[in-house]
Amino acid sequence: MCPAMRPDEDDVPLDGMSGDELFSGRDGYTYSDYIILPGHITFDAQDVTLDTYVTRKVKLHLPFVSSPMDTVTESQMAIHMALYGGLGIIHCNNTMEEQCAEVRKVKRFENGFILDPFCLPPTATLAEVDAIKHKHGFSGVPITDSGKLGGKLLGFVATRDHDFVKDRSTVVEEVMTQQLVTAPEGCSLEQANKILTDSKKGKLPVVNKSGELVALISRRDLRKNRDYPHASKGASKRLLVGASIHTRPEDKTRVAMLVEAGVDVVVIDSSQGNSRYQEEMVKHIKATHPDVQVVGGNVVCVSQAKNLIAWGVDALRIGMGSGSICTTQEVMAVGRPQATAVYHVCKYARKHGVPCWADGGISNVGKISKALACGASAVMMGSMLAGTDEAPGEYFYKDGVRLKTYRGMGSIDAMSKGTSADRYFSTDAAVRVAQGVSGAVADKGSLKRYLPYLSTGLRHSLQDMGLQSCEALWAALADGTLRFQQRTSGAQAEGSIHNLLHAKKKDFS
Repeated sequence: MCPAMRPDEDDVPLDGMSGDELFSGRDGYTYSDYIILPGHITFDAQDVTLDTYVTRKVKLHLPFVSSPMDTVTESQMAIHMALYGGLGIIHCNNTMEEQCAEVRKVKRFENGFILDPFCLPPTATLAEVDAIKHKHGFSGVPITDSGKLGGKLLGFVATRDHDFVKDRSTVVEEVMTQQLVTAPEGCSLEQANKILTDSKKGKLPVVNKSGELVALISRRDLRKNRDYPHASKGASKRLLVGASIHTRPEDKTRVAMLVEAGVDVVVIDSSQGNSRYQEEMVKHIKATHPDVQVVGGNVVCVSQAKNLIAWGVDALRIGMGSGSICTTQEVMAVGRPQATAVYHVCKYARKHGVPCWADGGISNVGKISKALACGASAVMMGSMLAGTDEAPGEYFYKDGVRLKTYRGMGSIDAMSKGTSADRYFSTDAAVRVAQGVSGAVADKGSLKRYLPYLSTGLRHSLQDMGLQSCEALWAALADGTLRFQQRTSGAQAEGSIHNLLHAKKKDFS
């Protein structure tokens, strides 16, 4: 076969292979089986943009999504993923009420106009103010005649009003501030922010012409807007959050509760998404909650993707048995090597305008780059995030190493706890066959340092490819200018740390 030639006068053969040439053979490839060849650099790494659509309508500044696993994503993970420009998917291995409570924590964390603030009547006690602070973290409470939003604003109780009052049965009417600075209903967020800044107050009530409370603005949110300019937010200026569900009939009730709690994206969590159960659930959600974005999956074949796209999904999740704690391929003998799956499904889905998430096999920045280079719009991370401060669970020590528990949702431990058996169609099975294991991962510190490391590393990777954005990456993949090279086992060994008596690896400082 003649080598591909450059379209220039020198007729220099192109190095490596295009995506089509690499993935069109009979072999299946993982991310370790190939490398991406360098391009021409004409820009700084800081100039690389990572914006991406993770569903038909949801756009993020970072192509990072946290996995809906009970050792990965609850409210703290979802909050920090959104603050840095990604998206967190809260797991459903719990009760409907518990999952919705986690969603509400995310939606309340940072707001523009707070449209549902906690209010109290003037007859409430300081003990009730304390209870709101203890349960929800809010120390300032507006006081209305009805004790609800929409009531006539009478005053405001902040910590400085009652900090030294020992008798917590004191009614708030005796200590509340009554001379308030307010913003009029209908003002823009920018106008309200200016009033709040000029007044030097911590909270700004928004009232209508009748003096009734209609919203609230927090100075803390202004600081967050300054510190996290690329946070993932919806039209209401609240942080974006996703949540997973399964495909049982009762999950229709779970969806309705999640929508009421404010969820933006629903991920149908199934190990094999090409089923009549998922078809019924997708069509139900699209018919009853048309504003919610639905992510279907998991899939690894174009034939699966074709069905889910026809049913109406807004994004696809790709991966079956490629996660570090997943044993599906070993136990069930069903699945597909991840890089091959991502390439072929993404190529098909892109023709239909459906973004894809590469779910599984992501263990470092390089594999994030490789997944995106195969066409993925985002990567879903489990083990990469499981050891962070924001992941659920407590740290423990083993052999002097600080660890956190990490388990597959197909493990017996996870299936015994909550609803994760539904993911593997095993809820009513007399014998449950594990498709995952339980383990532990090393402490990675806080996402406040870890996510900037991942995003900076990804920008440097695209810079080495000579591509300044994810869109440019996908365009180069489509026209064949992005070049790949297969790697032998020897090449893989050469490309990693070798020939050292001792090495200390530190990913970032």
